Amino acid sequence: MIKTILLVEDNAKDEALTLRALKRAGITNEVTVARDGAEALDILFCTGAYTDRIAEPLPTVTLVDLNLPKISGHEVVRRIRADARTRLLPIVILTSSNEDEDRTKGYELGANSYVRKPVEFGAFAGAVQQLGLYWLVLNEGAPQP
Repeated sequence: MIKTILLVEDNAKDEALTLRALKRAGITNEVTVARDGAEALDILFCTGAYTDRIAEPLPTVTLVDLNLPKISGHEVVRRIRADARTRLLPIVILTSSNEDEDRTKGYELGANSYVRKPVEFGAFAGAVQQLGLYWLVLNEGAPQP
């Protein structure tokens, strides 16, 4: 099975840093980038501009920022969990927010993990490397139909 990542990130600098950190960690898996919450849902559910996309396989892990245009990261998590096709999809909230209410709401909606983006690149690269190794190598996800 091909292991892929869906990165939902509207900030071009954070997107570039995440992709650079993955590459630096030796994680060469395919990364699909959605630049807002609506695009992420279109990718996952093959709607909008992605109606011709083949729905399977789902990404191995979805990394979601909270502060997204169109549809918030929390709402993206809620909609992923509400649909039988995606309810088991691993979701990591990857955000700069350190608000307790954001973290609590993320877990209440069904996120598997909440990781705060470190400000310094070395620390950020280390965090992304650990995420990649855990979700793409160590973790054994639920079987896909």
